[in-house]
Amino acid sequence: MLPPGAEFDRLYEATYPRILRTLAAMLGDHAAAEDCTQDAYLKAFRSWHTWRQDAPVETWLHRIAINAAISYRRKRVLREVGEMVRRLGRPEQRDPTDHALGGDLLEELRRLPAKQAAAIVLRHLHGYSNREIAASLGVPESTVATRLMIAKRTLRARLRPAGPAISNTPVAWRVPPIE
Repeated sequence: MLPPGAEFDRLYEATYPRILRTLAAMLGDHAAAEDCTQDAYLKAFRSWHTWRQDAPVETWLHRIAINAAISYRRKRVLREVGEMVRRLGRPEQRDPTDHALGGDLLEELRRLPAKQAAAIVLRHLHGYSNREIAASLGVPESTVATRLMIAKRTLRARLRPAGPAISNTPVAWRVPPIE
């Protein structure tokens, strides 16, 4: 059962900007985000019969779009790694301090595993609740909470400004010698 043309057109017009923003934030490449967005709408149109009418259609679309972006990122990483190995042999080890010093939130977001990045984008860019994110990604709420916790911890660690580390260990008090 395909959706009526006018109904799908309205859905497309109403949701396209949000879906595109989500994928652009995840992928960091506007052209790739547009391609994945179009792919997601095509998949949604073709699998309209699988949408449960009791579930929000935008949540269903986000799930399809995020899956398209995750697939795109996997393929891109495999292509990039394959190309690098082909050209250079083993890739160089990067100095982790290079990223910490130039740490940009979007760059670090894109370095997260795709599932963690999706949870962060849906929560902080779109304001979804854990329940809405869980429905969108097709996972339990506890999984969403775990992904958010790990992603936030990772981002904090990567974006923490370089400086002297402050120890939580109490400093031993010294009594000056009596002269």
